[in-house]
Amino acid sequence: MITLIPAYEPDERLVSLVRAVRAARPDLPLVVVDDGSGPAHREVFDAAERAGAVVLTHPANLGKGRALRTGFDHVLRTYPGQGVVCADCDGQHTVDDILAVADRAEQTGADMVLGARQFTGQVPLRSRFGNTATRWAFRAATGVSVQDTQTGLRAYPATTLPWLLTIPGDRFEYELVALLRAAQEGMTLDELPIATVYLDENSSSHFRPVVDSARIYGPLLKFSASSLIAFAVDAAALLAFMALTGNLLGSVVAARAVSSTVNFLVNRHWVFRRRQRATLLHQAARYWVLVAVLGAAGYGSLWALTTIGVPLLAAKVATDAALFVLGFQVQRSSVFTGRRDSLSDAHSNLRRPTASSQARSA
Repeated sequence: MITLIPAYEPDERLVSLVRAVRAARPDLPLVVVDDGSGPAHREVFDAAERAGAVVLTHPANLGKGRALRTGFDHVLRTYPGQGVVCADCDGQHTVDDILAVADRAEQTGADMVLGARQFTGQVPLRSRFGNTATRWAFRAATGVSVQDTQTGLRAYPATTLPWLLTIPGDRFEYELVALLRAAQEGMTLDELPIATVYLDENSSSHFRPVVDSARIYGPLLKFSASSLIAFAVDAAALLAFMALTGNLLGSVVAARAVSSTVNFLVNRHWVFRRRQRATLLHQAARYWVLVAVLGAAGYGSLWALTTIGVPLLAAKVATDAALFVLGFQVQRSSVFTGRRDSLSDAHSNLRRPTASSQARSA
């Protein structure tokens, strides 16, 4: 198991962490990725090298996601067959927790082990709120309950590393996208409780609240946006067909045919835009079966609500809201399924990090 630490403009806490890990587990190699910190922080990385770490250097700041992929690529080439435990450079992860998460991954063989903070005690408000909001959104989007979606302490076996190199995202969104894809593709997730450590109200964090929050929540909002587009098309078409024909069943069917076609294309090319192993025909067939089932349920709901006097538009809103989560779960798991490649297939099709990196051994 290799310890991987992405670092941007770190202080002496990085050096202390390297020394502590080396003292606790001398046989555990450490790889630090300098994500374009610049000459002002060269002394810190030199000290980390003297303490026993291998340092890889990005010539410019490319983001945490890119730094992690650079580290994964280096481990695959330099330490074949080894897994990785990732930790932050700012002292928020204790050595005991880093080693415990690494050991847990080796013991269980899970595709991803998360060091789950419990968020008790003195936790900055933005961190507590951000994790709570993301946790609920993640569960609504995937049906998987995770205690800490934003933890930087994660361990991966060697078989997961080629897959991680295919995950898009260069900055803070990368780890959430990886977690979303893992849940969508049925990979095994494990969590291990760890200490919640925040130093100086987390002032050392390089997280940008507006820009990076948009990157993080973007994947979770895509399906909502797609469904809102489909709802608007469906509602407009339903009202138009009802005005023309006065027939509820015919109008529901016609409106759903129009809106579902729009929804299928948007979901296939935007929302679930991972490598599609199923053909367009197969996905379309599964999608239209789902549309038929949800359409029957939607018609039954509209008929029941309008029969008791609920206005058509209000009934439409209530019905589609109830079917929203069900539709996402079925599309995620059965329609736009992204299957994990085998290790050899994934490794032969890696998207190597485009940034040049230099390895300087200690």
